[in-house]
Order: sequence, then C-alpha cells, then structure tokens
Amino acid sequence: MNIHEYQAKQILIESGVPVPMSLLAYTPEEAVKGAKEIFEKTQTTEIAVKAQIHSGGRGKGGGVKIAHSIEDVELYSKQIIGMTLVTHQTGPIGKLVRKVIVQQGIYQPGATPVKEFYISILLNRNTSRNMIIYSTQGGMDIETVAAETPDLIFKEEIHPMGIQAYQAKRIAFNLGLSDKAYSQMVKCVTAMYDAYIKNDLSLLEINPLVKTSNDDIFAVDAKINIDDNALYRHPELEQMRDKDEEDPAEVEASENNLNFVKLDGNVGCMVNGAGLAMATMDIIKLSGGDPANFLDVGGGANAKTVAAGFRIILKDPNVKAILINIFGGIVRCDRVAQGVVDAYKEIGNISVPVIVRLQGTNAKEGKELIDSSGLKVTSAISLQEAADQVRKAVK
Repeated sequence: MNIHEYQAKQILIESGVPVPMSLLAYTPEEAVKGAKEIFEKTQTTEIAVKAQIHSGGRGKGGGVKIAHSIEDVELYSKQIIGMTLVTHQTGPIGKLVRKVIVQQGIYQPGATPVKEFYISILLNRNTSRNMIIYSTQGGMDIETVAAETPDLIFKEEIHPMGIQAYQAKRIAFNLGLSDKAYSQMVKCVTAMYDAYIKNDLSLLEINPLVKTSNDDIFAVDAKINIDDNALYRHPELEQMRDKDEEDPAEVEASENNLNFVKLDGNVGCMVNGAGLAMATMDIIKLSGGDPANFLDVGGGANAKTVAAGFRIILKDPNVKAILINIFGGIVRCDRVAQGVVDAYKEIGNISVPVIVRLQGTNAKEGKELIDSSGLKVTSAISLQEAADQVRKAVK
C-alpha cells in the first residue's frame, strides 16, 4: 500500500527520524495559516509548497515550489491545489492534486551549501535479507546515478538480528560525514531501520536526506510502501489508505477480494490462479491481442466474486473481448459459469465477445450452463480453442 509523503513523515517521526516542520493543507487559506506558524516557530527564510499525490517526480512536473513569503505561499498553493499533475510515474493522464504540505525550508542564504544524500531500505530477494542502499548523490534519480556512476552507490545488507552499530557507522563514514553530522547520521539510519521493521514496510526511501549548514540531518522527502499482507497487524496504517489515489477498478476489486491489476491492452481476462493467469496472458499475446488486465479470482471463487470481476472488466472501454479461463480444483466450474450468466443478465447489452474455457471439477455442468443460457457467450474446451476464439474476436 502506498501512502502520502506527509503520512510517511508521521511514521518516521514516531521512530525518531528528524524531519522538517510541515503542515497539511487542503485549501490556500490553510496553507497560508500553516506557513505563518512555520515562519513563527522556526528560523527558516523559505517554505516549500509540495503537492501530495502518490507519485515521484512532483518537482519536475511543477508540483513543488519554494516560497519566500506568505504571498508566495498563497500564490503557489492556489496554483498547485486543483491542478492535474503529470509526472513520469503518473503517465499522460496525471493525477488531481487535492492537498499540499507547507514545509520548513532548510536552506539558509549565505551559509555553507547543504549536502544531499540518497538512502533507502528494501528487501533483497536474492539473499532474503533487508538491504540499505545509499549514495552521496541525493536529489537525483537513483537509476541515473546507478547507470552513470555505479561506484557512488553503496549497499549494506542487514542480518535478521537487526542493524548493528558498526553498520550505521559505516554508512555515515561512506557518506563522508564527521563530528556532529556523523553522529546524527548514525542515529538517523538506526531510526529509519526501526521504522522499516516496526511497520512492516516493503520500501522506505528518503531522497534527499540532507545535511544542513549546521550539520543537522533532515529527511526532507519520504516515500513509504507498506506490505499489504501485513496490514492486518497495523489497522492504524491501513487507515492511511487514500482510495482517491488508486485506480477505481483496483479499489472495487480489492473490496471484492479479487487480485486485479489494470493493463493497457484490449482483451480482458479472468482466471483462477496466478500461474494460469500468466499463461493466459501469454496466450492472449500469441493470439494477436494484448491483455487489458490481470485478474485472479482465487481458489475459492464463487458466483458472486466472478460476477464482480466480470463487471470490473467490462468497465474498461478498451476491452474488445473477454477470455475467462478457469481450472476447477477447489473452485467448481459450474459456480463460475453461474457467475458469468448472472453478471451477463444483470449488466445486459454486452457488446464484446466473451469466451469461456472451463476445465476440471464440474466442467461439463459449467459448459452446459453457458451453452443453455441463451447468451452470446462462446465456450471452449482446449486452451488453443480459446486462443483461436480470441484471435477471431480481436480481428
């Protein structure tokens, strides 16, 4: 589960990671009020107005602006709130900005320039251990740094017992720090790892992590992903979910306990089992189509969940055909067939061809249900037959 920057910083603060003072605002008026409070409580000479959407690259898209006065804060917040922010991660459609944070600036005019670092924590799946990736080249796309100057990327693999003091010290040393900044970085890295473990995160990324002219360390930005499978242990984190930032179809699918990922193709597919779903998408590609989605109804699918999946697929205007490929093991094929028939009758006037392939438990009964329904649904027995039907539909 993705969360916003301001939520990520709340998690960091609870573990003792230093962050600049910031306040959330839904309107320009709230932004101005927050900026006045920050100017009064800190010695900053500037305030960052930052769009809150689930995407990186906000600054390049015009979603982050630096204000040097209350008038600037009002102007920039009016420009950002309500804009459709397009970044390299949102795609050309972009995302609507509904809120911003106003954040204490840490750059002081005339002082020693700040130093920006990159640091992230994630799982190394090759070794089944958590790994800290860090670099002296903060504020840049880490992919670019890794491609052009790989010698500036450092990695620290963490034992399951937890991060050791010498590892946090080695990170601070490799970042070229000393004295106060060195000590603060050691504490910051340790606190970051605490936040990562304590909250069952799948990614914690800070870019940039800044050393100020006073040798203080601040997490100026933060990106956090939470492991969906661990949310049952963290109801307080689950409440941070912002459904406005998610694809409506994926939200509806999650509410019906369906594993759904929207893609850009023209053939919708509904399958039970991730492996079979991958094979089905390959068949769709080989037949001349492109998968419009990944949809796994799971081993315990019933008529209700199948009907919900069917409705979600049909909401995609790009879908030119639907392939339902079910292997009846735990799930019975006749239940799946009944779900298709029920959804078909409920929605009505379905113009796209629907191909249904059923194999396994009660496959014969399921095929009879489909064939006798009177609906424009084509049943198939073999995977090749289903592929041929898809090819015919998309062409």
